[in-house]
Amino acid sequence: MVELKKRSEIHWARKIWHMAGVSALAAVYAYAPHKLSLILIVTAWLAFVPVDFMRQRSTALNDFLMHLFKPLMRDSELHGLAGTTFLLTGVLLTVVLFPFNIAMLTLLFLAFADPFASYFGIRYGKDKIFGHKSVQGTLAAFLICAALTAGFLYTRGILMDRILIVSLLGGLIGALAELIPIGKLDDNLTLPLISATFLWLLFALFGAV
Repeated sequence: MVELKKRSEIHWARKIWHMAGVSALAAVYAYAPHKLSLILIVTAWLAFVPVDFMRQRSTALNDFLMHLFKPLMRDSELHGLAGTTFLLTGVLLTVVLFPFNIAMLTLLFLAFADPFASYFGIRYGKDKIFGHKSVQGTLAAFLICAALTAGFLYTRGILMDRILIVSLLGGLIGALAELIPIGKLDDNLTLPLISATFLWLLFALFGAV
């Protein structure tokens, strides 16, 4: 039987894959024509998600794929859907349902908040909040999301007169989205949808939607 990493391990290959993959999708969404970017994101979803469901019904396919992608997989995914399925679904729903600025900032949150929160939570997370979530990991997510919000607002020239308060609130939104469990749903799905919803409300409050 293939030996896979556990959630409690840092798992560098998975973190790099996560950040690089979401960053690539964000770059496609940012720089490709809108319709083409949606086609490419849907194509990525169709290339991965149906196969992930199919391997749940085929032991041979499951064994083949788990050995092929061993450096990226967790033990919890051996008999369950891969995190990438939830991630691609979260990305697709975000870019379809939300305006460009909200979707782009959300993709940045998704790319970097969870990996950094996970790293600091595993390495330094002594004060647990929910399950494996910790104060230290949540603080890392807050700082990353606040910095991403500030950088995004600055480069886009949005809300410059209120950039500090909006950045801090953006950091809080990202941290809470990463922290709060929604049933047994994977945070690769819940983080972008919660973040995008509350970022939309935040931007609307400040007249930037």
